[in-house]
Amino acid sequence: MGDASNLHPQLIDFLHRSPTPFHATREMSQRLLEAGFEQLDLSRRWKLQPYGRYFLTRNDSSLVAFTCADAAFTERGFRMVGAHTDSPCLRVKPNPELSQKGYFQLGVEVYGGALLNPWFDRDLSLAGRVSYRCKQGKLRSALLDLRDPIAFIPSLAIHLNREVNDKQSINPQTQLPPILSLCGEEKAPDFRAQLKQWLQGEHSDIDQVLDYELSFYDTQPPAVVGLKQEFIASARLDNLLSCFVGLSALLANSEKADQKAPCLLVCNDHEEVGSQSSSGAQGPLLASVLERILGERESLTICMENSLMISVDNAHGIHPNYADRHDGKHGPLLNAGPVIKLNSNQRYATNSESSSLFRHLCEQAEVPFQSFVVRSDMACGSTIGPITAAEIGTRTLDVGVPTFGMHSIRELAGADDLNYLHKALSLFMQQAELPFA
Repeated sequence: MGDASNLHPQLIDFLHRSPTPFHATREMSQRLLEAGFEQLDLSRRWKLQPYGRYFLTRNDSSLVAFTCADAAFTERGFRMVGAHTDSPCLRVKPNPELSQKGYFQLGVEVYGGALLNPWFDRDLSLAGRVSYRCKQGKLRSALLDLRDPIAFIPSLAIHLNREVNDKQSINPQTQLPPILSLCGEEKAPDFRAQLKQWLQGEHSDIDQVLDYELSFYDTQPPAVVGLKQEFIASARLDNLLSCFVGLSALLANSEKADQKAPCLLVCNDHEEVGSQSSSGAQGPLLASVLERILGERESLTICMENSLMISVDNAHGIHPNYADRHDGKHGPLLNAGPVIKLNSNQRYATNSESSSLFRHLCEQAEVPFQSFVVRSDMACGSTIGPITAAEIGTRTLDVGVPTFGMHSIRELAGADDLNYLHKALSLFMQQAELPFA
């Protein structure tokens, strides 16, 4: 995965295998294990070695991976990259069974700030984590990915809604439940019993399915598109593209015999809903890991002063059909390089020092770069950047590749930007010292 010459098919494979944060975390874990990283258990004591390579997960949906370099953590600081594993989607409710007009449907809840219109008329499958009691009485969890299209949310025909192209509002309670099958006059099937049936092939020890965290997703596979194959189209580019590039850069750097500084990748869950959870950026995960690595508070404080976090989350590319939604001087173009994201109200964590460092790195790596500031009369989104900066007190920078259709069921990014971002992050992780006077 560290080979930058083959990133496009690797990213497409990663996206295809990662329909939920649980699957993305499993995929990253498997690639770290294959690269020789050792998995740590948060519930046990650690014995870290100089030049050791380690990773850990929490809730099966967040991951921290790091390299130790030599023992001089405090003096050298960490080169850190942060991203998030979750994306807006439709989550299945706890008691979801619906039987309406002879159709079996499932009630859903909107997770995050999803664009809802694109969810109609798509071939949908189901994936996530299922918790169950096994026949021995223990509680266990398993990942489920049906892969096959099993559901559909049909649009209402234009003949019955003549104003749909002029105005469209969607009621998520009544208009989003997907159709799974016909059930006639019968009662809707027991969904937990159906889950048990789906899982029994690989998990024969299931006694009863107790609960689940399941999401619908579009089965259309990721693709490289465009007349010149210059774009990548996929679900969950925000923000699995950043997770993939961060991991790829970490793996590439960890393979170097002359690794100069400790590096760290954190991929948090729950960014799209505020990050306030045990596995989110506003939770204790990263700070507690750093405390365990460094041993005591003073060393952590000194180390963070010598560290830098690059928060990587997609940026809004200037849409040719909606160019007026951008500040005329800050409209990032696809395939024109990663975007430095700035906001004077701290919705992004970038300041002049961290921005200057990234500009310097991009020039050294011969990578183009751009800047984004939201229009002054529009609200600005945010990232894990400001939250992480507040939690651990280190210099932080927000960057990302420009993207169209952010939070849609299918997004578009530039194929060249994938390589540009990888080059910049790889060079960042190779810095023995940050070039601040």
